[in-house]
Amino acid sequence: MTIRVIIVDDQAMVRAGFAALLAAQSDIDVVGEAPDGRRGVEVSRTVHPDVVLMDVRMPEMDGLAAARALLSPPAGVVHRPKVLMLTTFDVDDYVYEALRAGASGFLLKDAPPADLISAVRVVAAGDALLAPSVTRRLIADFARQRPAAPTGGPALRLNALTPRETEVLELIARGLSNQEIAARLVLAEQTVKTHIGRVLAKLGLRDRAQAVIFAYESGLVAPGET
Repeated sequence: MTIRVIIVDDQAMVRAGFAALLAAQSDIDVVGEAPDGRRGVEVSRTVHPDVVLMDVRMPEMDGLAAARALLSPPAGVVHRPKVLMLTTFDVDDYVYEALRAGASGFLLKDAPPADLISAVRVVAAGDALLAPSVTRRLIADFARQRPAAPTGGPALRLNALTPRETEVLELIARGLSNQEIAARLVLAEQTVKTHIGRVLAKLGLRDRAQAVIFAYESGLVAPGET
């Protein structure tokens, strides 16, 4: 099945370069582009892409506002694409907030071409792009800047999880892949996927990215831990 992508970035050369790279893949179809967040939302609601590559900093409407508009659309709008944030900065508060809003991850603009192609496929498949160590550092940095986790709210919601599900959530937050979690816990990879699905359902989380944020904000994982 072909992955439909739009590219939202205020630099025409970036849009053209990414479009050429992605369009050369047999399983990816670039169906639109936009120079700012506001136009990006309009294009997305017209062409219904599977994935939106969204620059963080843009005029008119920045990537964070555009991501929120796409991921929490008004009544009557049913299309919700996956959003992959693009940034030139490895630590950016906008990106953290975008993950909280439901973005599926982020990628540095200077990442190797193969990483961009892989990221689009990962996000389109419904997974969050959280493997790169820079993502773990970004989340940890901003979790560290926030107050200590309260005893209520997210912390109380952890009670809904079984001990095994809590263990899986902790390992997700530490940046381990499904395969690595399976090896660590001596489980089949499909069993890990089942546990992750239950964690997301019980906590009311959209995807793996929000699970990582939740783990930090609930106090399950402390910033700086390995």
